[in-house]
Amino acid sequence: MHPTTPPKLLISLYWHMHQPDYRDLISGEYVLPWTYLHAIKDYSDMAFHLENNVKARTSFNFVPILLDQLEDYVDQFTINQIRDPLLALLGKPSLAELSAEQCDLIVDSCFKSHHEKMLSPYAQYQRLFNLYQVASQVGDDENLQYFSAQYKSDLLVWYHLAWMGESIKKNNALVISLIEKGSHFTNADRLALFTLIGEIISHLIPRYKALQQKGQIEISSTPHEHPILPLLLDFKSTLDAMPGAALPLNAQYNGGEARAISHIKHAQISHQRRFGHQPVGMWPAEGAVSKPALMLMAGQGVQWAATGEGVLANSLHKSNPTKALISRTEYLYKPYKVSNEQDEIICFFRDDRLSDKIGFEYSKMHSTDAVRDFVRELEHIQASYQKPENPVVSVILDGENAWEYYPYNGYYFLTELYQALANHPNIEMVTQSEICQAINTPEQSPYKVFCGNLPEIAAGSWVYGSFSTWIGSNDKNRGWDLLCEAKKVYDKVLATGDLNAKQLALCENQLAICEGSDWFWWLGDYNSAASVNSFDQLYRRNLSNLYILLAQSIPADLLKPINQEVLAQLSNAMLSGTMKRGQEN
Repeated sequence: MHPTTPPKLLISLYWHMHQPDYRDLISGEYVLPWTYLHAIKDYSDMAFHLENNVKARTSFNFVPILLDQLEDYVDQFTINQIRDPLLALLGKPSLAELSAEQCDLIVDSCFKSHHEKMLSPYAQYQRLFNLYQVASQVGDDENLQYFSAQYKSDLLVWYHLAWMGESIKKNNALVISLIEKGSHFTNADRLALFTLIGEIISHLIPRYKALQQKGQIEISSTPHEHPILPLLLDFKSTLDAMPGAALPLNAQYNGGEARAISHIKHAQISHQRRFGHQPVGMWPAEGAVSKPALMLMAGQGVQWAATGEGVLANSLHKSNPTKALISRTEYLYKPYKVSNEQDEIICFFRDDRLSDKIGFEYSKMHSTDAVRDFVRELEHIQASYQKPENPVVSVILDGENAWEYYPYNGYYFLTELYQALANHPNIEMVTQSEICQAINTPEQSPYKVFCGNLPEIAAGSWVYGSFSTWIGSNDKNRGWDLLCEAKKVYDKVLATGDLNAKQLALCENQLAICEGSDWFWWLGDYNSAASVNSFDQLYRRNLSNLYILLAQSIPADLLKPINQEVLAQLSNAMLSGTMKRGQEN
């Protein structure tokens, strides 16, 4: 008698793409360059890997506010009016006469990268850094006009070359020639690179749309400006996973439910316009969920959502406090339905261990060894599952920040990973909607998927299963209190009826940006002082702009840093804070 062959394992690779709005909406100027830099590096490379392996299938989550900025950059190139100061310098016809502020911007910006993987491999770029370090030691960095126009030209070119995706470095003739040239870049060289950046960004959304139309990828969305929905609805949801947490002085965020619905609806409109249909699923910002938040999404037609493994463990305990958790293999590798009397939504839960291996561990390994380890882990899950249905493994992580820690921007790791998974006889790469189809219309699906039921949801996020990254400390709570006070003023002004339609739209857009999660993420002593300072300033700038648009006086509190203690104590933290693990070490 032959042993029964276990069912195939279904692997859902789900890459989350997000940048907060870096624009000052009043001036229109970009305060930080990270959107366009990730565009030419990570968004381009990630599309390439799917285009280069037609058998591979994954899911991508694009936050609408990121797509807004990508389209804005396309518009800037179209009319040749660049509102990003660093990008504008790259495209400046001549660097012979620059202000002290422009010189500062070039040197302050153009060494910001992971030096081991993005600067040191290029001898000429390393030489520019060495010259800067020598000048800094003798104090000449205080007057950066001391550096020649040629130095600044070379530095601008090398910074943007370093941020180019590996697929571009390997295949684009201009980039290959500039890297080979190495130094003494001309104005024509810079302008050619500037033009190429515009072309790369203009092609991004169409490339992902084409992959979607071919059925290779599913594209999901996030409530528009990336707010933490459960906290907009109820600050007390924090206490599910953090019973002793301190909460903001304001008891609640006024009108939070209406604001949450607005973010969801605006995301659906955005997705419809760009991709031809509303998103079937959503990654709620930071995987932050509560039962009211999930039901709010379901009520707006969202069919599936995803969050972290810690939320599942806490929710299983909340649903049945007297029952001890069984092994991870028994409860993790399947989706769950969450419902109320009117609606239901299917939830996927992140395998923290596998996701964090990609995010933090495999960058230190040879790509072949890393891929072999990942596949071995999946094979072990399949062999251990011992059920007649297909196990579903959800690997969910940041799709843009991990790769700068990998050699060659993760090029060889991702190439080998997609090849190994797409050609494995017992593993199927699938999207979340395909799994939902197997649940809702099993007769139309080749897969057999069991879907559990979760009567209760313990509010939390993909980070540690809690909201500790966004609320509960003095600085984060102060950030929320500043937002709550601004919302009260917003409501008061709107109640007067004095704003016309254009003014109302501007104010609502500015408020939505202030509600984003990133401002609270970056407030904390686990981040570098430079990162804390830049996001602290941008958050207070956004809140101040809201008061200006409402024609109200800016409160004195917005003139002072939120994170004063952190800025005083921290000088040079090693970690930038762009990524976290799903579970605390």
